[in-house]
Amino acid sequence: METTDAFAGLECIDCGETFDAETGTHRCDACGGILDPTYDYDAIDLERADLESRPFDSMWRYEELLPFTRESAVTMDEGATPLVDCSKLADQLGVDRVVFKDEGRNPTGTFKDRGQTVAVTAASQHGASDVALASAGNAGQAAAAYAGRADIDSHVFLPARAGFTNKAMVNVHGGDMTVVGGRIGDAGAAYDDAMAEHDDWYSVKTFVTPYRHEGKKTMLYEIIEQLDWEVPDAIVYPTGGGVGIVGMYKAAREFEQLGLIDEIPAFYAAQATGCQPIVEAFEAGKNRHDPVEYPDTICGGIEIPDPGASPWILEALRESDGGAVATDDEEILEAAIAVAKGEGLEMAPTCAAAASGAWELGDSGEFDEDATVVILNTGTGNKDADVLRSHLMGKGI
Repeated sequence: METTDAFAGLECIDCGETFDAETGTHRCDACGGILDPTYDYDAIDLERADLESRPFDSMWRYEELLPFTRESAVTMDEGATPLVDCSKLADQLGVDRVVFKDEGRNPTGTFKDRGQTVAVTAASQHGASDVALASAGNAGQAAAAYAGRADIDSHVFLPARAGFTNKAMVNVHGGDMTVVGGRIGDAGAAYDDAMAEHDDWYSVKTFVTPYRHEGKKTMLYEIIEQLDWEVPDAIVYPTGGGVGIVGMYKAAREFEQLGLIDEIPAFYAAQATGCQPIVEAFEAGKNRHDPVEYPDTICGGIEIPDPGASPWILEALRESDGGAVATDDEEILEAAIAVAKGEGLEMAPTCAAAASGAWELGDSGEFDEDATVVILNTGTGNKDADVLRSHLMGKGI
């Protein structure tokens, strides 16, 4: 494998067992826990000036803190997305500054590309001929795109409620798509059945591969640099499986350990009231969620009733002095439209949970008036433009 110098291997976040990256590929052989890439941070000599001297052209500019070399990566120059100032929203939230990290500018229109470039690179370096995953939609589209670029066959299992764009583009990218009636859990069950039949398929599913959260951590690196090395007071993130929030929390700790920053931002998980297992666990003081029996939200991307990494997510929220917030579908759709009308930025409904959550946090007095708040727009609004327009039509607009 073409790995970076400081990449040490994989470590189970539950039992602490370690694995060589050549042989360890997915979950822990000892306990089934999630594997996390580890590094010899003492071997990383990285200064602010080093990063400032590099072109802001791709997430792979942070090669020293990623498992694989940029030269070996299956990449389409994902990342390097803009940080957009939104002064109107800052006034509405009663804070000094609101900025949107606009991940809709990625190659397939969402932040899922950051995870799949690393996961598919791992699959390629392990010699995989096929990759597979269950997805609510965007991750499946991204996996098909990156697999196609790597000349690997992809098998994507989507729930029927996944958006038309996701379904169409999985096929356009050459993916083998299975659409399953019901919700993400039903797609996951079909994926499990298929994986049992095809032991040569390489999973690129959330927290089954160790590498998707590793790609998404680069969002935090970019945010810090784009803010001229000023750590924001809060980062609000639309949370389903929590891959991004886990990755960004890890990235903040890495930058802190390397002496690039002196503190970490407060992370806030934003969910929909129809599926809020992280919010409920956080408010109850629990270290693990209780699964939601009957999830019901229009935000399919964060309708994850049983997030397997909830202890890790909750740790990130608490250790960063952040929190969790839930708003209902009506508020989320209204937030997406308000952002589009007022600031021009297009947010899909799932992503708008972060904007709606930020409003709720602001109304509750969570932010100081001199705060800088970062809202993660994890995907472009044209993925689900029909949903947003239908909401407008329903209001007679």
